[in-house]
Amino acid sequence: VGWNLRRAAFPEPMLAALSLWGLAHMAGGGIPVGDSVLYSLPLIPIVGTGEMTILKYDQLVHAYGFGVTAWVLWHLMAHNHPALRGSRTIYVYPALAAMGLGAVNEIIEFGAVLMVPETNVGGYYNTLLDVCFNALGAVLAMVIVARVEAGRTAARP
Repeated sequence: VGWNLRRAAFPEPMLAALSLWGLAHMAGGGIPVGDSVLYSLPLIPIVGTGEMTILKYDQLVHAYGFGVTAWVLWHLMAHNHPALRGSRTIYVYPALAAMGLGAVNEIIEFGAVLMVPETNVGGYYNTLLDVCFNALGAVLAMVIVARVEAGRTAARP
């Protein structure tokens, strides 16, 4: 984002959303909660226990963060390839790319666990739930962007 800041004309709400993600991420790993950190905190215990608990702060941050990632990727596609506006491609590719970047994030977390075992990253279930919430956030973001874009198109004379 920093390399393209001026050229890509990122809207201020998008930059604010990225900043909020960074803050949420730093808080998640840095704020102690009981014997763990904020990332492990169940927000709404919908189902499960332990690593299978849904909905934890960690899962919400993953959904939000990779939703924002999909939004940024959509913006870059719309900005650099305006002919794609209105096509399915402009929504599907950013969602899939955000999911791929989410998988890269999990690989990095795995590397951190191998180097420093006490990272509070979690185990297998946590990793797969993270991947699922990354996908959920990316798809939900593209649904929202598509609806907003459809509304803008309908409002044009």
